[in-house]
Amino acid sequence: MISSISYADAGVSIDNANRAVAKIREYARSTFNERTLTEIGSFGGMFSAAFPGMAEPILVASADGVGTKLKLAFETGIHNTVGADLVNHCVNDILVQGARPLFFLDYFATGRLEPDVTASVVEGMARACRENGCVLLGGETAEMPDFYPLGEYDLAGFIVGVVDKAKVIDGKTIEPGDVVLGIPSNGLQTNGYSLARKLFFEVGGYKADTFIEELGTTAGEALLATHQSFLPQLGPLLDGGRIKGLAHITGGGFLENIPRILPEGVGVEIERGTWPELPIFGLMQRLGNVADHEMFRTFNMGIGMVVLCSESNSLQMLDTLGGAFVIGKVVRGKGEVKIN
Repeated sequence: MISSISYADAGVSIDNANRAVAKIREYARSTFNERTLTEIGSFGGMFSAAFPGMAEPILVASADGVGTKLKLAFETGIHNTVGADLVNHCVNDILVQGARPLFFLDYFATGRLEPDVTASVVEGMARACRENGCVLLGGETAEMPDFYPLGEYDLAGFIVGVVDKAKVIDGKTIEPGDVVLGIPSNGLQTNGYSLARKLFFEVGGYKADTFIEELGTTAGEALLATHQSFLPQLGPLLDGGRIKGLAHITGGGFLENIPRILPEGVGVEIERGTWPELPIFGLMQRLGNVADHEMFRTFNMGIGMVVLCSESNSLQMLDTLGGAFVIGKVVRGKGEVKIN
């Protein structure tokens, strides 16, 4: 007769899961507000759906992941930034339609659960949720032995926000003569990391802890720069009706993301050199002799969010945004972006 076999013998530790949840609970609670109706650990998170002051509230939802930027977290052992990357990315994705975030849920999956690592990831998520004024309402922590390599995990997130229907930003009024503004990014955000890692570590021969004079930091620190939220800058402008369109410059760069918000019959011309490109982009382009077209289709090139407005409103918008640049204009076209 064989001895009794437990779930732990199969590689899944319920005790570790309980320890992780205990750590997570306190981080999540730090984001709760008066609209949060359930505790962490409930089967479903409950959130009050009352929206006083809104004539016709519209819920806006989005889901995303961190991608291969996680490889940098595994290599450096720094796990408290990728959670913030995820939250801020999702906040920006619903922000382009004028929505402010309400609550966020995450999915964390790993081969062997390490409670301290899991808690560190959630710490970053909770911090970003607090900064963006949204609740970390719940999520899922999955331990799946033999599915992920030891020491690695995957991370995805789901966000829900709200905007009054009359204030939805949909790009429909964008027309030739409008101005394109760019809000600077502080790094690669969460896109292009498969190419970036190839350029830095395979082509360039750098290690994560290699100090690069041109960047003023190590390769790992430069690549782990947290994807910032643009809600603090754009929030004061959301209700004024002056924003015609917003494009979050994520996967696909300028060339794929700006066309997503353009109405029929217009295009955009971007003037390269009208904003200071971060040194990391020039370094990568030289390392791999990467074509301009590929750079602008893969990376944000130092612009994290694009704002389209009328020329008459552009100066006031620049003043409110602080640190943004006029980077182009709207022209007649077929929904394409041209880089000059």
